[in-house]
Amino acid sequence: MTVLRYIHVALFCLSVVAVSAQEAKEPSLWKTLSKITYKKEYDELMGFKIDKPVFSDAIKDLSEKEVTVKGYIIPVEGYKSHNEFILSAFPYNMCFFCGGAGPETVMEVEAIEGVEYTAEPVILKGKLILNAEDINRLMFLLKDAVIVEK
Repeated sequence: MTVLRYIHVALFCLSVVAVSAQEAKEPSLWKTLSKITYKKEYDELMGFKIDKPVFSDAIKDLSEKEVTVKGYIIPVEGYKSHNEFILSAFPYNMCFFCGGAGPETVMEVEAIEGVEYTAEPVILKGKLILNAEDINRLMFLLKDAVIVEK
């Protein structure tokens, strides 16, 4: 191997380490979305007090912006390609609906094209929409989502 080849290999290795270190420093989107509190508020339609989400400044800063998130597909209608589904920070058996996770660990997804179901995590990119008003919807929506990586 020539000296120049060793230099290229060394530079490549350093760039991989630098990228991995940068990724380790950046908090995951799920960690940011977990910075939420709740307030009790009377709901006219329901006729009783409900917990309404209060988004932290870090979450509000992401509102209406493009974000990338890694998670697990929770199918709404069978195990096929969907344009609308739930994305969970945790696998199916541990998610908000089936396990003991909180509502901040799931989001609705509206994908531009159908996303094929897989039990493995996927990475999606889309616009984050916050919901503190409609109790029939989840707190987070990823709109115009596209799959980045399976």
